[in-house]
Amino acid sequence: QLDLLWTRKQNVMYNLFDWPTKKHSKLIILAIANTMDLPERIMMNRVASRLVCPSTLLFRIWDSVKIVQRCVALPLVCLLILAHLFPQLFGNVVAALSGDARRCLDICRRATEICEFSGQKRRPEIVRMAHVTEAIDEMFSSPYVNAIRNASLHEQIFLKAILAEFRRAGVEEATVQQIYHHHVALCRMEGLQSPTVSEMMAICSRLGACRLLLVEASNKYLHMRVRLNLGQDDVMYALREE
Repeated sequence: QLDLLWTRKQNVMYNLFDWPTKKHSKLIILAIANTMDLPERIMMNRVASRLVCPSTLLFRIWDSVKIVQRCVALPLVCLLILAHLFPQLFGNVVAALSGDARRCLDICRRATEICEFSGQKRRPEIVRMAHVTEAIDEMFSSPYVNAIRNASLHEQIFLKAILAEFRRAGVEEATVQQIYHHHVALCRMEGLQSPTVSEMMAICSRLGACRLLLVEASNKYLHMRVRLNLGQDDVMYALREE
């Protein structure tokens, strides 16, 4: 996961890509990133120069059709039931939440467990959409998600700005200044007054105190680096509910 190995000096990436260039080296590096042009976007020249004949293979995010097709292809009765009964609705739900097939399988598994447990109390039944809905709600109903739902408007906008910066940079870490630019743009789109820099720092501090963010401990002010303390899927789910 190349974007998670990024550091300010990029020593980790440099050493990693330098190993295959050594004499008699038989090492091949296969790197995965969330952004197709990550090397051009974030790599220093000294790191990019270590990439010998790099080739890129693009894997597109699965849409609802592909997610359902993969479910049907798996030899599990519960997945067949879910995929055949709710192909469009179920596939669209998972694709909208993350597009991650692993999350789809987790929801399938949990929905089947809920169905089996409820069947022990009365007559057995098949997996229904109510079980799927309960599994989805359970999977995304963490204290962090509830904290986002109860956050102030500008705190929620700040989290949206973080997601926007992560998508732009392809790296799951950003400075407060980079996030601030997105925050101002989102406020302009919503017709809201933008917070001052001091107010922005206070927002960041409150989100850090709630442990929704991991904030760099330093006096760099706007240049402090922040990361999410939960998955982007959870943040998008909580904000989508709003």
